[in-house]
Amino acid sequence: MAQESQRAEEVRLRPGQKDGDRRRRGRQSARRILIAKDQTPSPVPATGRLPGPRAAQQRGHSSAGVSSAELGIAGARRATTPTAVSPELALLVDRPPSGNQWFHEVKFDGYRMLAHLRHGKATLLSRNGLDWTSRFPELAEALSRLRAREAWLDGEVVDMGPTGVTSFSALQKDLSDGATQKLIYMVFDLLYLDGEDLTAAALEDRKSLLAELLAKAQEEIAGTIRYSDHQVGNGPTFFAKACHLGLEGIISKRRDSRYVEGRSGAWLKAKCIAQEEFVIVGFTDPRGTRTGFGALLLGYHALSGELVYAGRVGTGFSSAFLNDFFSQLRRIERKENTVKLPRGSSAHGVHWVAPHFVAEVAFAEWTRDGILRQPRFLGLREDKAAKDVTLDVPRPSA
Repeated sequence: MAQESQRAEEVRLRPGQKDGDRRRRGRQSARRILIAKDQTPSPVPATGRLPGPRAAQQRGHSSAGVSSAELGIAGARRATTPTAVSPELALLVDRPPSGNQWFHEVKFDGYRMLAHLRHGKATLLSRNGLDWTSRFPELAEALSRLRAREAWLDGEVVDMGPTGVTSFSALQKDLSDGATQKLIYMVFDLLYLDGEDLTAAALEDRKSLLAELLAKAQEEIAGTIRYSDHQVGNGPTFFAKACHLGLEGIISKRRDSRYVEGRSGAWLKAKCIAQEEFVIVGFTDPRGTRTGFGALLLGYHALSGELVYAGRVGTGFSSAFLNDFFSQLRRIERKENTVKLPRGSSAHGVHWVAPHFVAEVAFAEWTRDGILRQPRFLGLREDKAAKDVTLDVPRPSA
Protein backbone atom coordinates (compact mmCIF):
# COMPACT_ATOMS: atom_id res chain seq x y z
CA MET A 1 0.00 0.00 0.00
CA ALA A 2 1.08 3.56 -0.49
CA GLN A 3 2.70 5.20 2.50
CA GLU A 4 1.12 8.27 4.06
CA SER A 5 3.97 10.40 2.77
CA GLN A 6 3.17 9.48 -0.82
CA ARG A 7 0.81 11.57 -2.84
CA ALA A 8 -2.24 9.62 -3.93
CA GLU A 9 -5.49 10.19 -5.70
CA GLU A 10 -8.47 8.92 -3.75
CA VAL A 11 -11.54 7.74 -5.62
CA ARG A 12 -14.68 7.14 -3.62
CA LEU A 13 -16.79 4.16 -4.62
CA ARG A 14 -20.40 4.54 -3.61
CA PRO A 15 -22.40 1.40 -4.47
CA GLY A 16 -25.73 2.98 -3.60
CA GLN A 17 -25.91 5.42 -6.52
CA LYS A 18 -28.74 5.98 -9.01
CA ASP A 19 -29.11 2.81 -11.05
CA GLY A 20 -28.49 0.51 -8.10
CA ASP A 21 -30.77 2.06 -5.50
CA ARG A 22 -33.53 -0.45 -6.10
CA ARG A 23 -31.22 -3.37 -5.38
CA ARG A 24 -29.21 -2.28 -2.34
CA ARG A 25 -30.22 -1.90 1.27
CA GLY A 26 -28.10 0.34 3.40
CA ARG A 27 -24.81 -0.05 1.53
CA GLN A 28 -23.91 3.64 1.68
CA SER A 29 -20.48 3.28 3.26
CA ALA A 30 -17.79 4.53 0.89
CA ARG A 31 -15.01 2.24 -0.29
CA ARG A 32 -11.87 3.50 -1.89
CA ILE A 33 -8.96 2.63 -4.09
CA LEU A 34 -5.73 4.56 -3.78
CA ILE A 35 -3.68 5.09 -6.90
CA ALA A 36 -0.21 6.19 -5.86
CA LYS A 37 1.80 7.98 -8.49
CA ASP A 38 4.73 5.58 -8.12
CA GLN A 39 2.90 2.41 -7.23
CA THR A 40 0.28 0.05 -8.61
CA PRO A 41 -3.41 0.93 -8.36
CA SER A 42 -4.02 -0.96 -5.16
CA PRO A 43 -6.57 -3.78 -5.24
CA VAL A 44 -7.18 -3.36 -1.51
CA PRO A 45 -8.18 -0.28 0.50
CA ALA A 46 -5.59 1.98 2.08
CA THR A 47 -6.54 0.77 5.54
CA GLY A 48 -5.39 -2.74 4.66
CA ARG A 49 -8.85 -3.97 5.64
CA LEU A 50 -11.17 -5.61 3.21
CA PRO A 51 -14.15 -3.51 2.17
CA GLY A 52 -17.55 -4.66 3.25
CA PRO A 53 -19.73 -2.17 5.07
CA ARG A 54 -21.39 -4.88 7.10
CA ALA A 55 -20.23 -8.15 8.54
CA ALA A 56 -21.33 -11.17 6.54
CA GLN A 57 -23.19 -12.54 9.51
CA GLN A 58 -25.64 -9.64 9.28
CA ARG A 59 -26.85 -11.15 6.03
CA GLY A 60 -27.06 -14.59 7.51
CA HIS A 61 -23.89 -16.16 6.06
CA SER A 62 -23.31 -19.31 7.99
CA SER A 63 -22.85 -23.00 7.47
CA ALA A 64 -26.61 -23.28 7.48
CA GLY A 65 -26.88 -21.25 4.28
CA VAL A 66 -28.91 -18.19 3.38
CA SER A 67 -32.09 -17.50 1.48
CA SER A 68 -32.67 -15.17 -1.44
CA ALA A 69 -34.87 -13.01 0.76
CA GLU A 70 -32.14 -12.70 3.39
CA LEU A 71 -29.59 -11.73 0.76
CA GLY A 72 -31.83 -8.95 -0.51
CA ILE A 73 -30.26 -9.14 -3.97
CA ALA A 74 -32.30 -9.04 -7.17
CA GLY A 75 -31.53 -12.01 -9.39
CA ALA A 76 -30.33 -14.34 -6.63
CA ARG A 77 -32.23 -17.61 -6.50
CA ARG A 78 -32.14 -20.91 -4.64
CA ALA A 79 -30.34 -23.56 -6.68
CA THR A 80 -28.17 -26.62 -6.34
CA THR A 81 -24.54 -25.58 -6.49
CA PRO A 82 -22.99 -27.06 -9.66
CA THR A 83 -19.91 -29.26 -9.57
CA ALA A 84 -18.28 -27.33 -12.43
CA VAL A 85 -18.54 -23.86 -13.94
CA SER A 86 -16.88 -22.10 -16.87
CA PRO A 87 -15.41 -18.61 -16.47
CA GLU A 88 -16.63 -15.38 -18.03
CA LEU A 89 -14.08 -13.94 -20.44
CA ALA A 90 -13.24 -10.41 -21.54
CA LEU A 91 -13.15 -8.99 -25.06
CA LEU A 92 -10.01 -7.09 -26.03
CA VAL A 93 -10.62 -3.43 -26.93
CA ASP A 94 -8.29 -0.67 -28.05
CA ARG A 95 -9.32 1.62 -25.19
CA PRO A 96 -11.47 1.26 -22.05
CA PRO A 97 -15.03 2.60 -21.93
CA SER A 98 -16.03 5.73 -20.05
CA GLY A 99 -19.11 6.32 -17.92
CA ASN A 100 -20.14 5.36 -14.41
CA GLN A 101 -21.93 2.22 -15.61
CA TRP A 102 -18.51 0.55 -15.71
CA PHE A 103 -16.30 -0.86 -12.96
CA HIS A 104 -12.57 -0.94 -13.74
CA GLU A 105 -10.18 -3.44 -12.14
CA VAL A 106 -6.45 -4.08 -12.43
CA LYS A 107 -5.65 -6.80 -14.99
CA PHE A 108 -3.43 -9.31 -13.21
CA ASP A 109 -0.62 -11.22 -14.90
CA GLY A 110 -1.19 -14.68 -13.44
CA TYR A 111 -3.32 -17.81 -13.67
CA ARG A 112 -7.09 -17.42 -13.86
CA MET A 113 -8.53 -19.75 -11.26
CA LEU A 114 -12.02 -20.74 -10.14
CA ALA A 115 -12.35 -21.87 -6.52
CA HIS A 116 -15.01 -24.29 -5.29
CA LEU A 117 -15.56 -24.43 -1.54
CA ARG A 118 -17.61 -27.32 -0.23
CA HIS A 119 -17.96 -28.40 3.40
CA GLY A 120 -14.62 -26.95 4.46
CA LYS A 121 -12.61 -28.20 1.49
CA ALA A 122 -11.45 -25.97 -1.37
CA THR A 123 -10.71 -27.02 -4.94
CA LEU A 124 -8.87 -24.76 -7.40
CA LEU A 125 -9.66 -25.22 -11.08
CA SER A 126 -7.93 -23.64 -14.09
CA ARG A 127 -9.90 -21.86 -16.80
CA ASN A 128 -10.01 -25.10 -18.83
CA GLY A 129 -11.20 -27.18 -15.88
CA LEU A 130 -7.95 -28.76 -14.68
CA ASP A 131 -7.68 -29.43 -10.95
CA TRP A 132 -4.69 -27.40 -9.73
CA THR A 133 -5.40 -27.66 -6.00
CA SER A 134 -2.19 -29.58 -5.35
CA ARG A 135 -0.15 -26.82 -6.98
CA PHE A 136 -1.44 -24.19 -4.59
CA PRO A 137 -1.81 -25.97 -1.22
CA GLU A 138 -1.51 -22.78 0.86
CA LEU A 139 -4.25 -21.04 -1.11
CA ALA A 140 -6.54 -24.06 -0.86
CA GLU A 141 -6.00 -24.16 2.90
CA ALA A 142 -6.77 -20.45 3.24
CA LEU A 143 -9.92 -20.74 1.12
CA SER A 144 -11.16 -23.59 3.29
CA ARG A 145 -11.32 -21.13 6.21
CA LEU A 146 -13.97 -18.97 4.56
CA ARG A 147 -17.19 -19.06 6.54
CA ALA A 148 -19.46 -20.58 3.95
CA ARG A 149 -20.89 -24.04 3.52
CA GLU A 150 -20.46 -23.98 -0.25
CA ALA A 151 -19.34 -21.35 -2.75
CA TRP A 152 -17.83 -20.69 -6.16
CA LEU A 153 -15.35 -17.82 -6.45
CA ASP A 154 -13.56 -16.40 -9.49
CA GLY A 155 -10.12 -14.79 -9.37
CA GLU A 156 -6.47 -14.93 -10.36
CA VAL A 157 -3.47 -16.54 -8.68
CA VAL A 158 -0.54 -14.12 -8.81
CA ASP A 159 2.98 -13.43 -7.65
CA MET A 160 2.79 -9.82 -6.49
CA GLY A 161 6.14 -8.08 -6.37
CA PRO A 162 7.22 -5.48 -3.79
CA THR A 163 5.83 -2.66 -5.94
CA GLY A 164 2.46 -4.35 -6.26
CA VAL A 165 2.98 -5.36 -9.90
CA THR A 166 2.21 -8.99 -10.77
CA SER A 167 4.56 -11.07 -12.93
CA PHE A 168 3.71 -14.23 -14.85
CA SER A 169 7.42 -15.08 -15.19
CA ALA A 170 7.87 -14.85 -11.42
CA LEU A 171 4.78 -17.03 -10.93
CA GLN A 172 6.22 -19.65 -13.26
CA LYS A 173 9.47 -19.67 -11.27
CA ASP A 174 7.56 -20.02 -8.00
CA LEU A 175 5.78 -23.09 -9.32
CA SER A 176 9.00 -24.56 -10.67
CA ASP A 177 10.78 -24.01 -7.33
CA GLY A 178 7.80 -25.11 -5.22
CA ALA A 179 7.76 -21.66 -3.56
CA THR A 180 3.98 -21.24 -3.54
CA GLN A 181 3.63 -19.97 0.03
CA LYS A 182 3.91 -16.33 -1.08
CA LEU A 183 1.29 -16.52 -3.82
CA ILE A 184 -1.95 -14.56 -3.58
CA TYR A 185 -5.44 -15.33 -4.84
CA MET A 186 -7.01 -12.06 -6.02
CA VAL A 187 -10.77 -12.67 -5.98
CA PHE A 188 -13.08 -10.53 -8.10
CA ASP A 189 -16.38 -12.41 -8.28
CA LEU A 190 -18.74 -14.64 -6.31
CA LEU A 191 -20.98 -16.94 -8.36
CA TYR A 192 -22.66 -19.21 -5.80
CA LEU A 193 -23.00 -19.01 -2.04
CA ASP A 194 -24.65 -21.49 0.31
CA GLY A 195 -27.32 -22.72 -2.08
CA GLU A 196 -27.83 -19.38 -3.80
CA ASP A 197 -27.13 -18.90 -7.50
CA LEU A 198 -25.81 -15.34 -7.88
CA THR A 199 -24.95 -15.46 -11.59
CA ALA A 200 -28.11 -13.55 -12.57
CA ALA A 201 -27.47 -10.84 -9.95
CA ALA A 202 -25.71 -7.62 -10.84
CA LEU A 203 -21.91 -7.54 -10.61
CA GLU A 204 -22.15 -4.69 -8.12
CA ASP A 205 -24.17 -6.85 -5.74
CA ARG A 206 -21.97 -9.91 -6.23
CA LYS A 207 -18.83 -7.94 -5.41
CA SER A 208 -20.41 -6.39 -2.31
CA LEU A 209 -21.36 -9.85 -1.07
CA LEU A 210 -17.89 -11.15 -1.90
CA ALA A 211 -16.26 -8.35 0.09
CA GLU A 212 -18.41 -9.21 3.09
CA LEU A 213 -17.57 -12.93 2.82
CA LEU A 214 -13.82 -12.22 2.77
CA ALA A 215 -14.04 -9.58 5.50
CA LYS A 216 -15.60 -12.06 7.89
CA ALA A 217 -12.54 -14.35 7.60
CA GLN A 218 -9.95 -11.61 7.28
CA GLU A 219 -7.82 -12.78 10.19
CA GLU A 220 -7.91 -16.43 9.07
CA ILE A 221 -6.92 -15.78 5.45
CA ALA A 222 -4.16 -13.31 6.47
CA GLY A 223 -3.78 -11.53 3.14
CA THR A 224 -3.43 -14.75 1.13
CA ILE A 225 -6.95 -14.39 -0.27
CA ARG A 226 -7.59 -10.77 -1.27
CA TYR A 227 -10.51 -8.82 -2.62
CA SER A 228 -9.86 -7.21 -6.03
CA ASP A 229 -11.30 -3.72 -5.67
CA HIS A 230 -12.42 -1.50 -8.53
CA GLN A 231 -12.82 2.06 -9.71
CA VAL A 232 -16.23 3.40 -10.73
CA GLY A 233 -16.04 5.23 -14.06
CA ASN A 234 -13.03 7.23 -15.25
CA GLY A 235 -11.84 4.25 -17.30
CA PRO A 236 -9.42 6.15 -19.59
CA THR A 237 -7.75 7.86 -16.61
CA PHE A 238 -7.48 4.59 -14.68
CA PHE A 239 -6.01 2.89 -17.75
CA ALA A 240 -3.43 5.65 -18.25
CA LYS A 241 -2.29 5.34 -14.63
CA ALA A 242 -2.07 1.55 -14.91
CA CYS A 243 0.14 1.81 -18.00
CA HIS A 244 2.32 4.45 -16.35
CA LEU A 245 2.90 2.08 -13.45
CA GLY A 246 3.92 -0.79 -15.70
CA LEU A 247 0.81 -2.96 -15.24
CA GLU A 248 -0.44 -5.35 -17.91
CA GLY A 249 -3.71 -3.45 -18.32
CA ILE A 250 -7.21 -3.17 -16.89
CA ILE A 251 -10.51 -5.06 -17.02
CA SER A 252 -13.73 -3.07 -17.42
CA LYS A 253 -17.03 -4.63 -16.36
CA ARG A 254 -20.59 -3.37 -16.52
CA ARG A 255 -21.68 -2.90 -12.93
CA ASP A 256 -25.20 -4.18 -13.68
CA SER A 257 -24.11 -7.25 -15.64
CA ARG A 258 -24.88 -10.85 -14.77
CA TYR A 259 -22.19 -13.55 -14.85
CA VAL A 260 -22.21 -15.54 -18.10
CA GLU A 261 -19.87 -18.19 -19.43
CA GLY A 262 -17.62 -17.12 -22.28
CA ARG A 263 -17.48 -13.66 -23.87
CA SER A 264 -20.56 -11.44 -23.81
CA GLY A 265 -19.17 -7.92 -24.16
CA ALA A 266 -20.00 -7.07 -20.54
CA TRP A 267 -16.33 -7.58 -19.67
CA LEU A 268 -13.68 -5.72 -21.69
CA LYS A 269 -9.90 -5.71 -21.39
CA ALA A 270 -7.45 -3.04 -22.46
CA LYS A 271 -3.75 -3.90 -22.52
CA CYS A 272 -0.80 -1.66 -21.74
CA ILE A 273 1.70 -4.31 -22.80
CA ALA A 274 1.66 -6.37 -26.00
CA GLN A 275 1.40 -9.92 -24.69
CA GLU A 276 -0.18 -12.97 -26.30
CA GLU A 277 -0.48 -16.73 -26.12
CA PHE A 278 1.04 -18.71 -28.99
CA VAL A 279 1.24 -22.35 -29.99
CA ILE A 280 4.78 -23.74 -30.01
CA VAL A 281 5.22 -25.32 -33.46
CA GLY A 282 8.95 -26.00 -33.52
CA PHE A 283 12.43 -25.20 -32.21
CA THR A 284 15.90 -24.51 -33.57
CA ASP A 285 19.31 -25.86 -32.66
CA PRO A 286 21.28 -23.96 -30.02
CA ARG A 287 24.32 -21.89 -30.92
CA GLY A 288 27.52 -21.13 -29.05
CA THR A 289 27.47 -22.16 -25.41
CA ARG A 290 23.68 -22.45 -25.18
CA THR A 291 22.32 -25.91 -24.47
CA GLY A 292 18.88 -27.41 -25.15
CA PHE A 293 17.36 -25.39 -27.99
CA GLY A 294 18.02 -22.03 -29.63
CA ALA A 295 14.58 -20.53 -30.24
CA LEU A 296 10.94 -21.58 -30.26
CA LEU A 297 8.83 -21.21 -33.41
CA LEU A 298 5.38 -19.80 -32.71
CA GLY A 299 1.97 -19.83 -34.34
CA TYR A 300 -1.73 -19.20 -33.79
CA HIS A 301 -4.98 -20.49 -35.28
CA ALA A 302 -6.68 -18.42 -37.97
CA LEU A 303 -10.49 -18.33 -38.09
CA SER A 304 -10.29 -21.17 -40.62
CA GLY A 305 -8.51 -23.31 -38.02
CA GLU A 306 -5.21 -23.26 -39.91
CA LEU A 307 -2.04 -22.66 -37.92
CA VAL A 308 -0.32 -19.42 -38.97
CA TYR A 309 3.36 -18.70 -38.39
CA ALA A 310 4.04 -15.77 -36.00
CA GLY A 311 7.82 -15.78 -35.64
CA ARG A 312 10.52 -17.03 -33.29
CA VAL A 313 11.31 -16.24 -29.67
CA GLY A 314 14.86 -16.77 -28.43
CA THR A 315 15.04 -14.83 -25.17
CA GLY A 316 13.50 -15.17 -21.72
CA PHE A 317 14.57 -18.77 -21.03
CA SER A 318 16.43 -19.93 -17.94
CA SER A 319 19.22 -22.49 -18.31
CA ALA A 320 17.15 -25.08 -16.46
CA PHE A 321 14.15 -24.49 -18.73
CA LEU A 322 16.26 -24.81 -21.89
CA ASN A 323 17.32 -28.31 -20.90
CA ASP A 324 14.12 -29.51 -19.23
CA PHE A 325 11.77 -28.32 -21.95
CA PHE A 326 14.09 -29.55 -24.70
CA SER A 327 13.56 -33.12 -23.51
CA GLN A 328 9.79 -32.60 -23.76
CA LEU A 329 10.05 -31.14 -27.25
CA ARG A 330 12.08 -34.11 -28.46
CA ARG A 331 9.24 -36.43 -27.49
CA ILE A 332 6.75 -34.65 -29.77
CA GLU A 333 9.14 -33.92 -32.68
CA ARG A 334 7.87 -34.78 -36.14
CA LYS A 335 9.12 -34.62 -39.73
CA GLU A 336 6.28 -32.77 -41.47
CA ASN A 337 5.95 -28.98 -41.23
CA THR A 338 3.58 -27.83 -38.49
CA VAL A 339 3.09 -24.44 -40.19
CA LYS A 340 3.95 -22.93 -43.54
CA LEU A 341 6.88 -20.55 -43.27
CA PRO A 342 6.61 -17.21 -45.09
CA ARG A 343 8.49 -16.75 -48.36
CA GLY A 344 12.16 -16.09 -47.78
CA SER A 345 12.28 -17.82 -44.40
CA SER A 346 14.66 -20.76 -44.13
CA ALA A 347 13.74 -24.03 -42.42
CA HIS A 348 17.42 -24.89 -41.97
CA GLY A 349 18.01 -26.14 -38.44
CA VAL A 350 14.29 -26.16 -37.65
CA HIS A 351 12.76 -29.10 -35.80
CA TRP A 352 8.97 -29.30 -36.05
CA VAL A 353 6.83 -30.47 -33.14
CA ALA A 354 3.20 -31.39 -32.68
CA PRO A 355 1.12 -28.35 -31.64
CA HIS A 356 0.77 -29.27 -27.99
CA PHE A 357 2.39 -26.56 -25.83
CA VAL A 358 1.26 -22.95 -25.41
CA ALA A 359 3.67 -20.10 -24.63
CA GLU A 360 3.01 -16.67 -23.13
CA VAL A 361 5.08 -14.13 -25.06
CA ALA A 362 5.59 -10.38 -24.70
CA PHE A 363 6.65 -8.38 -27.74
CA ALA A 364 7.15 -4.85 -29.02
CA GLU A 365 4.79 -4.95 -32.01
CA TRP A 366 3.79 -6.81 -35.18
CA THR A 367 5.69 -6.20 -38.40
CA ARG A 368 3.77 -5.45 -41.59
CA ASP A 369 4.37 -9.08 -42.60
CA GLY A 370 2.64 -10.37 -39.47
CA ILE A 371 5.78 -11.40 -37.58
CA LEU A 372 6.51 -10.66 -33.93
CA ARG A 373 9.09 -7.96 -33.27
CA GLN A 374 11.36 -8.29 -30.22
CA PRO A 375 9.49 -11.21 -28.64
CA ARG A 376 10.37 -12.40 -25.13
CA PHE A 377 9.29 -15.71 -23.60
CA LEU A 378 7.40 -15.38 -20.30
CA GLY A 379 6.36 -18.95 -19.58
CA LEU A 380 4.22 -21.92 -20.58
CA ARG A 381 0.42 -21.68 -20.36
CA GLU A 382 -0.65 -25.03 -19.02
CA ASP A 383 -4.13 -23.68 -18.44
CA LYS A 384 -5.02 -23.35 -22.13
CA ALA A 385 -5.24 -25.96 -24.88
CA ALA A 386 -3.25 -25.32 -28.06
CA LYS A 387 -6.36 -25.82 -30.19
CA ASP A 388 -7.98 -22.80 -28.51
CA VAL A 389 -5.18 -20.33 -29.26
CA THR A 390 -6.31 -17.63 -31.68
CA LEU A 391 -5.05 -14.11 -32.27
CA ASP A 392 -6.64 -11.67 -29.82
CA VAL A 393 -7.33 -8.63 -32.00
CA PRO A 394 -8.55 -5.51 -30.16
CA ARG A 395 -11.97 -4.20 -31.14
CA PRO A 396 -12.72 -0.49 -31.37
CA SER A 397 -14.31 0.65 -28.12
CA ALA A 398 -17.83 2.00 -28.49
